[in-house]
Amino acid sequence: MRAFIAVDLPEPVRAALADAQERFRDACPGARWTRTEGIHLTLKFLGEVSDAQAKQLVEALGQIGPLEPIPIEVKGFGFFPQAKRPRVFWAGVAAPPELGELAAKMETHMEKLGFAREHRIFSPHLTLARFQVPRPQPALEAAAAAEAGASLGKFEASDFYLFESKLSPKGAQYRKVMRFPRGSG
Repeated sequence: MRAFIAVDLPEPVRAALADAQERFRDACPGARWTRTEGIHLTLKFLGEVSDAQAKQLVEALGQIGPLEPIPIEVKGFGFFPQAKRPRVFWAGVAAPPELGELAAKMETHMEKLGFAREHRIFSPHLTLARFQVPRPQPALEAAAAAEAGASLGKFEASDFYLFESKLSPKGAQYRKVMRFPRGSG
């Protein structure tokens, strides 16, 4: 299976993200907007995982925790890699260092299982849209700047999931495989 580890979002935050996408859609009709139900806070992308690796993954992830709740606020918008040549339009995630520490812990555990370590600095975000051709999006950039300080909601992350991702012509479909720490929530 194609897999990743992520924090799921509460419905009020998901609804606020859907509203934001709707407000921004007119500014950039050529973007591929993500399906709101599929938005998540990725901690570690794994890629293809064999059945044997999946069992090892579950065992390794079971060793992480319990987690103290991590306060998260969704606010601000931006582009990866940059506004001049964007590939991704995202909503920002403001969180204390504990979120980055959790992602680093994932990296260490997954590297021991043979998964490549991510060399980019962990930059928590929620993907709202993707661009096939990386070119400036001045209308979207202006619309996002006008809402720069707006909060889309706050929540506490006290668990995370192993997700399966299935690619299709209609976009990726995500399925929660298992919740960690086990017994949480």
